[in-house]
Parts: sequence; C-alpha cells; structure tokens
Amino acid sequence: MASTAPLAGRTVIELSYGVPGGYCAKLLRDAGADVVKAEAGAGDPLRRGRDGIAPDGTDSALFRYLTAGKRFSAVSDRGTFVPGSAAAGFPERPDILIEDGCLADADLDAWRTAYPALVIVSITPYGRTGPHAGRPATEFTLQASCGSTGGRGLAGEMPLQAGGHIGEWVTGGYAAVAALAAARAARRTGRGDHADVSMLESMASTMQTYGSVAASLFRAAGAEFVSGRTLEIPSIEPTADGWVGFCLGTGQQLQDFLLMIERPDLLDDPRFSTMGERARHREEFLDIVRTWTTKHRTADIVAFAGALRIPVADVGTPSSLPGIDHFVERGVFVPNPQGGFLQPRVPYRIGDFRGVPFDAPAPGPTPAAAPQADAEAAIPPADADARPLAGLRVLDLTAFWAGPSATMALAALGADVVKVEAHKRPDGMRFASARKPTDELWWEWGMVYFGANPAKRGITLDLGTPEGHDLVLRLAETADVVIENFSPRVMDNLGLTWDTLHARNERLILLRMPAFGLDGPWRDRTGFAQTMEQVSGMAWMTGRADGPPLIPRGPCDPNAGTHAVFALLAALEERDRTGTGTMIESTMVEATLNVAAEALVAWTAEGREVRRDGNRGAGAAPQGVYRCAGPDSWLALAVETDAHWQALVGLASADLPWTGSEDLAARRAAHDAIDAALDAWCADRDADRLAAELRDAGIPAAVVVPPAAIETDEQLEHRGFLNRVVHPVAGEHRVPGLPFRLASIPGPWLTTAAPTLGQHTAEILTGELGLTDSDLADLTTRNITGTRPF
Repeated sequence: MASTAPLAGRTVIELSYGVPGGYCAKLLRDAGADVVKAEAGAGDPLRRGRDGIAPDGTDSALFRYLTAGKRFSAVSDRGTFVPGSAAAGFPERPDILIEDGCLADADLDAWRTAYPALVIVSITPYGRTGPHAGRPATEFTLQASCGSTGGRGLAGEMPLQAGGHIGEWVTGGYAAVAALAAARAARRTGRGDHADVSMLESMASTMQTYGSVAASLFRAAGAEFVSGRTLEIPSIEPTADGWVGFCLGTGQQLQDFLLMIERPDLLDDPRFSTMGERARHREEFLDIVRTWTTKHRTADIVAFAGALRIPVADVGTPSSLPGIDHFVERGVFVPNPQGGFLQPRVPYRIGDFRGVPFDAPAPGPTPAAAPQADAEAAIPPADADARPLAGLRVLDLTAFWAGPSATMALAALGADVVKVEAHKRPDGMRFASARKPTDELWWEWGMVYFGANPAKRGITLDLGTPEGHDLVLRLAETADVVIENFSPRVMDNLGLTWDTLHARNERLILLRMPAFGLDGPWRDRTGFAQTMEQVSGMAWMTGRADGPPLIPRGPCDPNAGTHAVFALLAALEERDRTGTGTMIESTMVEATLNVAAEALVAWTAEGREVRRDGNRGAGAAPQGVYRCAGPDSWLALAVETDAHWQALVGLASADLPWTGSEDLAARRAAHDAIDAALDAWCADRDADRLAAELRDAGIPAAVVVPPAAIETDEQLEHRGFLNRVVHPVAGEHRVPGLPFRLASIPGPWLTTAAPTLGQHTAEILTGELGLTDSDLADLTTRNITGTRPF
C-alpha cells in the first residue's frame, strides 16, 4: 500500500499564469513532484486576485491556494524563457514544462533540443493550432462557444453562464493527466512529447452533455432533437427554511419522489412521466412539488429522500460547507499554511498516501532542487510509437458517466479496457436513448453511453452468481487495474473486496470512485453529478442574482473521471517502483470541491461570501450576453482590461456614453447602465459579424451556441476533437476524444464505437479465459450472460 509520494523525484517548471496552469502544477506538486513556478515582472496576476486587488495588499488567497508547497524563481521575460536563461534553483533535468502560450515555437524547439525527454504542456484557449488559435478569449466567452451557456436557462430567456470559472479548473485537471501520460511514455522511450491542451475542448468535454452525439443519434433514429436551453424539473427547490436539491435520473427515482411528496395519484400521469413531458407542463409540476417542499425543513426533506435512495442534497454555500458533518468527519477541509484559511485536501487516497503536506515555500533564496528519481522503473514493454498506456489491461465495472469517462480516457491513451455489465441491469446510460422503448434494440442508442464508452470491449456477466463472480476474478488475475463506481457496499456484497482481488493479483490496482467516500455519514447516500453540483457550492454560484441556485449541469461527472485518471497515473508510477498494486479512493464530491474551491477560500480567508450574479463575474466589466438581431441570437462579451474597454468604446462610441478611461472599479459600478447601452447597440446587429468585429479589435467575444453546434465548429474540426466511429446498430457518428493533442499521436484518439451489450463476451471468455462454446451457451441459458437487458 503506497505511503510515499508517488511523484517523488519528478521535476516541473511552471511557466504559466492563471488557474489552468496553476492547478495543473498544483495536482503534480500535491502528488510529490518538485514544482518551481517562474514569474516575470510583477508576477502572476492572480497574486492580486480575480479583480486585480488583493484584499490586504499581499498575495491573494486564491494564489496561495494554488501555490502552497511550490518553489518560486524570477525570470527576466516569460516570452524569451529558454534553457540557460533561468535563475538558480531550477532542476537540472526537468521532466515537465507547463506553459500558457507565452513561448514561441522556436523556444519550444530549444527546450526539446536541450532536454530530449522533456514533456511540454501548453495550455491555451483554443490550442496552439487551428483557425481560432490566438483569438482573444476568456472562460466566459469559451462557455458560449462550447455550448455550455446556450444549454442553460429557459427557452426565450437570457442564457446563463455556469458560475465559478469551472472551465479553467477542469482544463488544469486535463492538463495534469496529459502531463503524466506523456511523462510515462517518455520514461519508456527516452523521447519527450508536447501536450497541446485546449480550454475550449476541455470545456466541451465537461460543461455540456454530448450535445453533438445526441444530435447525430437523433438524426440517425429519424427523431426530432431540440438542442437548446432547458432546466431540470425538479432540481433545486425552495423549502420552509432554504433550498434543497433533487436529481431524478431514473424512472424509479421519479416514482419514489412522487410517493415522497404524497402524490401517488401522479404515478401514471403521462404529463409528468418523462423529462420532456415535465418541461411541457413545467409550471403545473413545480407548483405541485413546491406545495410540498415549502411545508418541510431542508434537513427533514434530505432525511426523507435519503431513506428512499432518491439523490438529494443540501445546497452548499461558502459559509455552510466547513460545517457539514460528512466533510468534518472525513477531514475534507484543511488549513492553508500561508494564510490559515481552509481549502479542500487532495481528492484521492493512494494506499495510505493523502497528498504531500502543504509546506510553505521558504522565503529568500530558492532551496536546492529535489533529488531525481531513478528513471529505469519497470513500465510494461511496448512499441516505441505506442500510446502512453499501451500494454495496460483495465477491467471496467463502472456505469453512468463519471466512471466510464475515466475508462474512456484510459482507452484513448492506449489501454485495453474491458467493460463488464450485467445484461439484466446494464449501464443506466443505455436507457437515456434516442429511441423509444417500443423500438427494437432501443438500449443501443444511449447518447451519454455512446459518448463515454468508445474504444472499449464489452462483455456481460451477472457478478451476483457464483459463475459470474469466478469469471470476473479470473479476468482480474490478468488485469493491471480494476475500476468501479458502485455505492461502497456493493463490492463487499459481491465479494470483490480489495483483499480478495489483491490475493489473486498482487500487482493489481483497485480504483474506487464512490460518490461521497468509503466512510463518513454520507457513505451510503446515492450521489449523481447534479447532487455534487448542489452540495459543493457550484449551484450557489450559478443563476440570476435574484433567482434560485441552478446546477451547472455537466462538469462533475467528467471532472471526477479526470481526477480519478490522474490518481491512477500517479499510482502506476508507484507500482512501477515497487511492483505491488494498491487501492485508490477517488471521491466524486471531493474532486468537485477542489474545482469549486474559490468561493470557500474567499469566505474562510476574507469573510466574503461570493454568490451567483447572472452573467457577471469578478475581473471583467462589462461581462454579459446581449440579444442580437434574429431569433434567440446572443453575443457573449467580456471586457477584462482597460485596453479591451477603450477598444469597445471606440467601436460603439455612438451608443456608449463613456470616454474609455474608466477603470475596472468604475465600470463595475456602472454595469447596469453599460448593459443597457450594450443591449441597444447589439439589438439590430448580426451576432456572428459583431463577434468577429469585436475580436478583430482584440476584445473577447463569441456567439452563444447550443450544445449540438460544436459538431460544425471549424476549430474543433481542425483539431480532430470529434472522432468518427461506426456503431453496428446506430451507424456512423462522431464522439469527443481527449481535449488535448500529443505530438506523438497525430491520428484520432478514438476509432471504435461504444460496444453493444455483450458484444465481446464470446471473444473474451472463450479466447482469453478458455471457455468452450458449450460453456458459453450454458451461461447464456442460465441467464448469467446475454445481449438483451430484459
């Protein structure tokens, strides 16, 4: 069981400003890497906070959260930072260099020449290549471009951003995965790589739910698909003393919910039986729900719903999070060594390892570089041009989105992933289908299932039977990794405990992805992504200032998958050194809390409880979406700098009665008046032409698009983000790959579609476990395996 830091000896240079690069480097540092942050001039703007002014004149709490335990070094100019130009204290043989587009191609070549095994991680809004590379952008305008903003709210009303800068944080998580995957391949080959990470692709992967996949499947099914703004019904509802959040992801949960609110008469009412029908009868249904919820206290509703296994949550706020019993008992929040404020701990446990302590960087001269680890650790042999995880065997027991998104990433990176389903109770995402339940093979048209499961092989086994249990243990004997995201009690009930698996295969890594953790008061609660968004404070940051909290809808599942993959890649480094596997606990709610940490940090450091504010945000004014000519046409605009503002006033001088000399504080104070002027200026203009005009002037702007629009985005097309695959039932469609490119892998990340139910059962059980055709026929006859879910 790992207790030492898995990345001990890894060395990282962080030559990036802002959250994405800072969080990428933080993840590496917390797992044991030696990280040196290089800054020029006044340093990273985050030292002065989101709005440019640190409250007490020192480094902002957000900066201290991101940099705890890192070392610092001054450089003369980030844009000309090349080997040999750095100040003392940089590692002699860096493993990873993180940059944010500040280095020219020639400078990157110089680094590659100086350090042939170096992994370079570039993080930019659109990626370093493509027709949109170099466009002015912010996280807010990228939300508009990726389909996130365009999918949130009610049709006909203003579309709404997801609050909390989530896109910046999830991009940092993907960048950390890219760094470790490429570094693993570099150790095998002695040849470095360049990971080109795109914020737009990272956000399209997490901040909407496979809109392009859904559109293509509905077209293939000959059904109508409406890609636009919606809200879950019910979601966050008022109570007698506050708010409570629900998630009704299955028909059973809906039926249990109707019984809880004392309306059994609605169980068979077609007006409320599906999400689409509830949307059509929204006001009527919500009136029924709120008649009941407003008569009860939040705590009582959580207890009622929890007893019925309905996903439910208190709506977390920055001030309430530190006192939540589950987080207190598990020690989720820890003090920052440089300020005493609270921050979330690392969201995983690898054996006994819970992250490197947050030792504050020493003032004054930079200490000597950390010692280097031996580079000859045992990595499975593979062809020099193979993908980073070639030779890795993964047994995938996951379902829904969080777990499958993790194993999809592993498959894209070269692992052989075998997905195990029980045909009588398959992955629930098969049933979120583009086909009706009366259609043949309708379970083979699930949109999220298609998006999260390409490049895997699929088998069916009933693990609750002695035969199924025995066969999955035999598969585990030759696997490197077993991944599951059941409720914690399920693996025990199936007899698939860590002790059992480790006894059969001592090199095996067991990756567990519980919603709330393997212990604590909420251990056995049912938790979905919506639940995490509600309890973590994400929803508190999303919505109109005068309206209810709204769930961001999307990021928590793939974000949990990303952090689980990172933890696994770190654990593989430990196994390479020791030859022994370990168990990982990678908790969904703690992964969410890490990327939603800003509000908690602000509260515990400054007593400032930030909250939702429509489309406005710290660090930009004006920032908003403005209606343009044409039906439901909106422009997203974010003015971050004085130069942006001066350019905007120059373009719209007839409609904006300002001089262009107003600073951020003055613009924020006049935000209402500026919004009114911009509304009038945009009203009769074409959104596409206006966005192009603004960008040409250097101002971040984008058209608000619906989620499905990414399938025709020319930047994503250039980058190969959507991969063409052919499904034996649904035909050809395109699915998102990984949101970064590796220079060593020019082709698509994904080439095969998600497996049909039991598609590879015979291939694996007879070809790899040695069962005969007669054995397989017997398993089918006894309903231990099969290809139909009923």
